[in-house]
Amino acid sequence: MTESWLDLSEKVVVVTGGSMGLGEKMVDGLAANGAQVISADVVEDDSHANQKNVVKMICDVTSKTSVEKMVQEVIKQFGHLDVLINNAGVSRPRMLVDYYGKHPEYELSEEDFDFMTTVNQKGVFLCTQAVAREMVKQKHGVIISMSSEAGLDGSKGQSCYSGNKAAVSAFTQAWAKELGQFNIRVVAVAPSINERTPMNNDATFKALAYTRGQDPNNVSDDYASKIPLGRPGQLTEIADLISYLASDHASYISGTTINISGAKSTR
Repeated sequence: MTESWLDLSEKVVVVTGGSMGLGEKMVDGLAANGAQVISADVVEDDSHANQKNVVKMICDVTSKTSVEKMVQEVIKQFGHLDVLINNAGVSRPRMLVDYYGKHPEYELSEEDFDFMTTVNQKGVFLCTQAVAREMVKQKHGVIISMSSEAGLDGSKGQSCYSGNKAAVSAFTQAWAKELGQFNIRVVAVAPSINERTPMNNDATFKALAYTRGQDPNNVSDDYASKIPLGRPGQLTEIADLISYLASDHASYISGTTINISGAKSTR
């Protein structure tokens, strides 16, 4: 087997939300580059059953007890933890006020707000804190969190999600300054419009279309027209960036959010 240029062979990597969608591609890419990958997910499935270099662990990122148990199990099995990928996330397109007056269920509720914020912000905090405690002892590590272009520019019909992802970018900058002295890098990645995933299902597209006064069948086309490269991103392209950032080749990248958007802009 030809040695990978990235050479992640001695790295132990945890990917939250690794069972499907973008997380699944991250797990595949990291493992292909030689990393020992732990797919930490609340979903019980066999998406990576019998896959070399991949171990599945059940973890609810919103539960401090569950997160700490997962981290301690990783340390017990592998002796160290080198990279955390905060990938688990949720989205519910919701308007602040349903000024169309036709679908009140698409107006942001307290339950919607709590659900998204608990997973997208609290989950990132709990996982990062538990892992950082181990990395401080090791005096090395990499923490990569998934932000979003919505967190950089805001997204109509996704104010709560946008706020969550903006917080992830702010966490990244602050934690990089706190943890840099321990040789711990902290980076965020902000994808834009990508190929469909389970999170971007038909129900999500219908809700997003309503919040923007659009036909659900035209939402994707509207996005594509704003991307200078003329197409949505591929999940493997984002996963490749994650593998690079996890590697020693990215050893001076910290405290920043990297936009991977095909040059998409709201302007």
